[in-house]
Amino acid sequence: MDKYPLYLDGRAAGELSVTEAGMYADYRAACRIPGPAFLRAYLVGEQAEMLLGVLAPEGGAYSIRRRLSRRETADLGKLLRCDARREGERAWERVPAPERLLKSPWLSHMLQGVPGVLTQRGEGRLLVAIPYDAAKPFPLTPLFCFAKICRIEGTLHVVYAFDSQERPIMP
Repeated sequence: MDKYPLYLDGRAAGELSVTEAGMYADYRAACRIPGPAFLRAYLVGEQAEMLLGVLAPEGGAYSIRRRLSRRETADLGKLLRCDARREGERAWERVPAPERLLKSPWLSHMLQGVPGVLTQRGEGRLLVAIPYDAAKPFPLTPLFCFAKICRIEGTLHVVYAFDSQERPIMP
C-alpha cells in the first residue's frame, strides 16, 4: 500500500492510500475537518489531475473509496497527492515557462527562469504563485505590497493577482 498526503486549503489534512489490485488500484481518501463541508477529492499527478469523487461524512471524518483501472489513471503520470476542494474552488496549474505568462516585458524578465510557478485563472483575474524562501530575495520585489503569502500544496508561496490588463490587484 502506498500513502500520499491529502491537502485542503493548502495544508495537509488527511491521507490517500492506494492499494494495487491487478489491473486496478483501490483508492481511499480521508480527512478530518471541523463542521459540515461539501468537498471533492482530486488525484494530482505530475502530468494531470482527475476527480476521484465527493468526500462523504463517515465516522467523524470525510472519506471516499473507489476502484480505478490503470487505464483510467494513466494520464496522471506519477501520482503526487490528493487535493480536497470546496465547491467552486479551482486548481493551481504549473507553469513550465513563467517568462511567457505575462505580456509585460518587465514582468516577463523578473519571472524568467523562476522554478515552481503556479497559476489560477478565474473571476476576471490571474493569480500567480511563486515559491517563497525567506533566505532568498522576495519574488517580484517591486510589487511586494500586492503580495499575499499562503501555503499551496504544503509549500509557502507568494501570490500576486493581476486583472485582465495585467495590472496588479490585491489577491
